[in-house]
Amino acid sequence: MLRSHTCGELHADHTGQEVTLCGWANARRDHGGLIFIDLRDRYGLTQVVFYPETQAELFKIAETIRPEWVLQIKGVVTKRIEGTQNARMATGDVELVASELTILNKAKTPPFEINNSDTNVNEELRLEYRYLDMRTERMQKNIALRSKVFQIIREYFIAQDCLEIDTPCLIKGTPEGAREYLVPSRVYPGNFFVLPQSPQQLKQLCMVGGMDRYFQIARCFRDEDLRGDRQPEFLQLDYEMSFCTEEDVRAVIQGSLEQIIQKCSPKPLKNGKVESYTWKHVMNTYGSDKPDLRYDLPITDISDIAADCGFEVFEKALQAKGTVRALRVPGGADLSRKEIDVWTELAKELKAKGLAYILLKEEGPVSPLLKFFKEGFLEKLMEQTGAKTGDALFFGADTFSIVCAALSRIRSEAARRFNLIDTSVHALFWVTDFPMFEENDDGSLTFSHHPFTSPNPGQWKNRKEKPLDVHAVCYDLVLDGYELGSGSIRIHDPVLQQEVFDMLGISPEDQQKRFGHILKAFEYGAPPHGGFAYGIDRVVMILAGEPNIREVTPFPKDQKAKDLMLSAPSPVPEKQLKELGIKVVEE
Repeated sequence: MLRSHTCGELHADHTGQEVTLCGWANARRDHGGLIFIDLRDRYGLTQVVFYPETQAELFKIAETIRPEWVLQIKGVVTKRIEGTQNARMATGDVELVASELTILNKAKTPPFEINNSDTNVNEELRLEYRYLDMRTERMQKNIALRSKVFQIIREYFIAQDCLEIDTPCLIKGTPEGAREYLVPSRVYPGNFFVLPQSPQQLKQLCMVGGMDRYFQIARCFRDEDLRGDRQPEFLQLDYEMSFCTEEDVRAVIQGSLEQIIQKCSPKPLKNGKVESYTWKHVMNTYGSDKPDLRYDLPITDISDIAADCGFEVFEKALQAKGTVRALRVPGGADLSRKEIDVWTELAKELKAKGLAYILLKEEGPVSPLLKFFKEGFLEKLMEQTGAKTGDALFFGADTFSIVCAALSRIRSEAARRFNLIDTSVHALFWVTDFPMFEENDDGSLTFSHHPFTSPNPGQWKNRKEKPLDVHAVCYDLVLDGYELGSGSIRIHDPVLQQEVFDMLGISPEDQQKRFGHILKAFEYGAPPHGGFAYGIDRVVMILAGEPNIREVTPFPKDQKAKDLMLSAPSPVPEKQLKELGIKVVEE
């Protein structure tokens, strides 16, 4: 080894020892005829001192050192003089008195300061020079945390008697709700592989194969619009088990997350436990199937008192079989008109027609709605919502989905604006009993999770008359307002699987064309099975307290799905396109 120790491990017990360190020059300081170099590696910093009197030649070399040069330094560990210790450094009680200095590599001046804690460096610049960004303390901590989470996952699932089974990245297309990345086949012109959105069908086939308990840290791909918590390629923990109930799967998955949080976060779980709620409960109470429960801002259904309130917007929404709901914001009476206008635009982005409000000020309620209300309605409203002087009330009146989406967004904005989020805890909970189907804009049915999810057996017989009332045996896990992942008990009966495909309008021909492999496998004795998957990048992002997933991904794409470091995607030679039978059409 070129080094005997790392830059983060020296302390007073090493005093008098001769050691060799390697790393990057974090900073060089000239102080009163002495030169100090802070040498950095991923383990920490060590201060190295050079004396001109005893080693003139070495001192001259030290004078030339610039930030980010790669160095090897030999010397003797010495205690720092009393009063010069640095409590902020793990090695702050000692320094290395240099006896040899080797420049292993010089470096150009970086486009941004590596040792600067300022997080306002342009993100595009950081992504273009990601290998330099990785040297920063922030990224070193985040990537180390990510690695630790991987280790915990592997240790945990192996202890659960699981086999780690890898699945291919070149597969047949699977309908899972997002666009797929296509990979053309040179050997079979006009045919394509796809990159997997998840190994869903493959892990189910492992169960047919008798593998019983499977796990994988799987790389998945989705060609979809990006958000702060999404990347086009990402890692997820996939788990599948045979001969199980919903409770069995949830217990295993919950245990893994509890271990990760316990070992990787200083924050405890809220109330020390993982709660469980139905989809209907969280939608009715918080307007979202992934609410942040670190704060309590419930939404109140006021449809029963709004039907004859005098305000036409409320009444017409109910006549159209919609809903009217209210969100009480404690202390919200002081909101400015400008802030309310911003929130109104947010609601409109989610298809709401506007955002009605009442500010319950000390001098009396303020709202353009009041002139429409019948006598006594305001009092009923305050009683039903629990509102009092100093609060604000916001309203949604439309279809259930639009009202939920709009008020859920306002709920989040209000929590941030009034510092209602308890950031000292994590809120981890299950959401269960999701609808089996959703309705497309044209009235046709689509799946809520994926088409291999088992329906509620007692409700399935009513699927033709009331398809949207059929719920699935599925479950999501939510952490601090982020959906970590989804799972379900799978369909293992080929007849039931075909019935689900029929409900989705997939013809028998298409069933065979798209899913023939799994239907065929089910004919050979598929065991009852279920599973789950959660996004590892998203878990690490939350634990690291980062605002987006790019900060915990070693080599992420930018917000436009581009790799700025590699300049990808990029054109390929015409010859290669010809071999693949592909022609690029210029717009």
